This record gives sequence, C-alpha cells and structure tokens, in this order.
Amino acid sequence: MPESTWNTQGEAKRQSVLNLIPDKWRLKDPVPPAAELRDVTGNYIRQFLTERETEITETDAVDIVAQTSTGNWTAVEVIEAFCHRAALAHQLVNCLHEIFFDAAIENAKQQDEYYAKHKAPIGPLHGLPVSLKDTFHVKGVETTMGYIGWINTFEGNRNDPRSGQEESELVRELRVLGAVLYCKTSVPSTLMAGETVNNIIGYTWNPKNRLLSSGGSSGGEGALIALRGSPVGFGTDIGGSVRIPAGFNSLYGIKPSAGRIPYQGAPNSMDGQSSILSVIGPIAPSARSLALLFKAVLAQEPWLHDPLAFELPWRDQIVEDTKVLIDKAKAGSSALAFGVMKHDGLGRIHPPIARGLKIVEQTLRRLGHRVIEWKPPSHAKGAELLGQIFQMDGGADLKYHLGLSGEPKPAQVIVNTEGNEMTAYAIAALNVAKREYQKQYMDYWNSTAAITGTGRPVDAFFCPAAPHAAVIPKEFYYVAYTGIINLLDYTAVAVPVTFADKKIDVKSVNVLGDDTEHVQWDYDAETYDGAPVCLQLVGRRFQEEKMLTLAEHLGEEIAQDAK
Repeated sequence: MPESTWNTQGEAKRQSVLNLIPDKWRLKDPVPPAAELRDVTGNYIRQFLTERETEITETDAVDIVAQTSTGNWTAVEVIEAFCHRAALAHQLVNCLHEIFFDAAIENAKQQDEYYAKHKAPIGPLHGLPVSLKDTFHVKGVETTMGYIGWINTFEGNRNDPRSGQEESELVRELRVLGAVLYCKTSVPSTLMAGETVNNIIGYTWNPKNRLLSSGGSSGGEGALIALRGSPVGFGTDIGGSVRIPAGFNSLYGIKPSAGRIPYQGAPNSMDGQSSILSVIGPIAPSARSLALLFKAVLAQEPWLHDPLAFELPWRDQIVEDTKVLIDKAKAGSSALAFGVMKHDGLGRIHPPIARGLKIVEQTLRRLGHRVIEWKPPSHAKGAELLGQIFQMDGGADLKYHLGLSGEPKPAQVIVNTEGNEMTAYAIAALNVAKREYQKQYMDYWNSTAAITGTGRPVDAFFCPAAPHAAVIPKEFYYVAYTGIINLLDYTAVAVPVTFADKKIDVKSVNVLGDDTEHVQWDYDAETYDGAPVCLQLVGRRFQEEKMLTLAEHLGEEIAQDAK
C-alpha cells in the first residue's frame, strides 16, 4: 500500500478519536510546548475541571466504590468526571485509541436505576470507571492495537475475526462486577516496545515530564492514570509492559503469573507462542486498588471460562499471614527478608535508579527487615533466552500485520524483521533451556534460607524495572530487568520510589557511596529532571496476594523516606 494511503488512514483514525471528544471538553488554547511546560499533572490539568470533578477523579478506586456502592455518589456523575478528565489527558499527551463515553454514561444510568430500585450495588465494582489497553475487545468498539491494517476491519486480527461482536473474557467479567468501561488506551505497534508510538496516534508522552516517554507497551494506560483520567486500568505484560509504564508514571502495576487473570478473547502479538505467555494486570495509583480489582476478577471464577486460567481463588489467608509477618517486624522480630539487586551485570543503571535502590534498602532496614544482596544465576543467560524467544518467528507476525497496510515499523520496536523462523525442534530445545534456567533460579532462591536469619528464604527481592527513569524517546535500550521476570513467570509489582533530581543525581554529590561502577554517570540530568523513579518488587510464582500486601505496606514507608 502506498505511503500516502496508510498515512491517510492513520490521520483519519486519529481525527475520528478527537472528534468523539465533546466540544465542551476541548481545550480552547494550544498547550505550551514541552520545553516550556513539562508537567501537565496536578494543578495544570485541574484548571479545566470543577472542584467536584477534581474531588471525584482524585479519589482512589477503593474509596470510589465505597461511595458508589452506598449511593453517596451516582455512577453517572463519577463516569462523567472521568470522561472529562480522560478527554483532557488525551489532548495533553496522546493516550487514547478509542472513546465510547456515550455508551459508558448510558451504562452508568442503568446502574443508578438499579441502585434506586434495589438499594444495592450491581457488584463489588459498582460504578467504578475502568480503562482498558487497546488489547481487549469491547462490543461495538474497534480494536486496532496500533496497526493501521486493523482500522475499519477485524480481518487482520486472527484472534477475533467476528467483527468485534464478542467481548474479551475480562471485559465480560468487569461488566458483571459493575465496572463502567469508557475508553481504550494507546499501545506501540506490535506491543513489543518500551515506549508507546504507532502510526495512528503518534507518540504518547509522559505527563510528569513531556520530554520523556510514558513507557510501553501499556503506555496509554500509564499516562491516562497518571493524569487521573482513570482510577484503574488493565494492561498486558510479556516483557515488562505493565511494570514499565506503571513505573514511568509513578504508579503501581502488577504482573501476575500466567493463568491468574483470564486472557481469553484478547488479541496479542505473536499469538499462539507459549514459551513466555503474556499476562494481564491492573495499573493504579495505589496498591490497594490493584488488590480490589484482582480479588473481584478472581471471584468470577475465570477458570470456568478461560482454558488457560488456573483454578486459584483469592487467598485471604496469605494476606493475613503476610500482615502477621509485617506486624512481627514492627515489634522487633526479623520476620521478613528481602534481596536487593543493584545491577544484573549487563544493564548499567542511571543515578536516580541507584538512589532509588538505596532508599528502598534504607527503608527495609529501618523497618527491621533482613536485607541480603541478590546474586542470582546469570542474567546474561536469561537475557539471551529472552531474546531468542522474542525472535523465534523471525519477525513473521510483525511483518504480516505491518504488511496489511504497508506501514513502516516504528524505530522503538524490539522485534527484528530480518531473522529466521525457528524449527519446532529448535523451539523445543529453547523451552528446555528455559526450564533449566528456571530451576537454577529456584534453587538459588531456596539457598538464601541459609543467610536470611529468618529460617526461610527471602520473601521477595527488589531490582530495577528499567536502567533509567521515564526515558528519553528512542533511548530505551535494555528490557531484561523486567523481561527475565516474565521468563521465570514470577509475580512482580512496580513500586514508585522517588523522582529524578538534577541537583542530587550527579556524581559530584556522591549520594550513592563508593559502589558506583555499575552506574552510568554520563546521563542527561537536565532532561530527566522530575522523571518518576520506580523499582519492581518480585515474588515467586502465584504469590500475587503476598506481593500486593507487601507493596501496599512498603510503598507507603518508601514514600515517606523518599521525601
């Protein structure tokens, strides 16, 4: 297809999304360029909102549900406030792919009518606005996943060629739970990128610093929630695509183990490969909001509707057991132990990330937890396996979907289109090597029981989610910090720590001590100034309840120490 044709299609789709924003919510004046105004969160976006809209949209998901499920707030006033703020967010940073505000408001009206009649909520998420990455099917709403070839047709989507009349399983469950769905958010073409850019909407910028990226591939979710255009949303993660945008936007985000949240009916890149399964996880400003969504979805028994979902309900006992260990630590008992990995031997980290690790270690020690240096099996080997899996089809899936329109591959996409497809025999051997690596990592984790002082192996470990804070466009160069966690199928939560500071994160200040050989000092301190700094908290497989409980407890303490 000629360039003018795919480009015209992209422009038309981009404009169609803008046209769905009501006139009353459109910005009247141009937004100052990023060089003049980096941060459009907080007071900047609030100037376009009423006090009531600000109150509603800056309330977290748990408290929103407490208001809507008791009739104190109507579902309509809540969704209208979030639709307005989401419309503003898109005009500021390019974060939406699909808008269906009218359908959402009609749904909210039905919920209010139900509550008025029954004096009870529809479900545990009654009236809660939930945004979705554009990797879910919503009836009557297009799914492009960033591909121009998917515009106005579902033929390019091998996962669902039925004209969008069936919804993804998670979407169905959210509706049953009472959630109100109203928009889908931007992704990079192919999903295989640490930044969000495609030939439809262009680049999705970081709301806290518009010189930088919002992350990827769930970058639209991260940007929208950072601007409080959504209280909570769902993304997908095969190499860091929930944790990176959560961290780049100073949010919490969980990558569960495969099979915990239903993936049935959701489109994907490289659909069908199972060496590393993509997973679905929520993103929100608070860890307790993640737990609310996670627990609600599991209550729908997704294993009855998704053949790959595990029959593993939410385990309150694990939450309580973890809280007991936290309380013991507060009482002076070294009941919890954590590993801290400062560097994986490959990806040198920027000073703000190194400072974030130091803050976390200080917090852990202040709280009375045991801390050890995390020295696992070679991450170089894990990174090699990761790269081979991502390239096993030789770029065939990418070439097919880009070829539907003839559009070019964005520079940030990590998949190489010039590779060779692996044979079935080679893929089998690769899967054996992955399994052996998983066993080595498991054995190492078990071995830490000898040095923690608790009589048990470490409960979790902290490590970077990326070598840098929210990144300069086209400079996301190393995905293995998150990707290896996908290879291992571990549970991981992105935890906000601090913000890059050009006055502190410089070598002359030396706030990191002498152990800085792994720190990349020649970074652009001026451009990164104000960028969110995040780490990931990693647990073993299927430890979602424990990691969310620890993330809520530690996140609050870390935030205090970072001030």
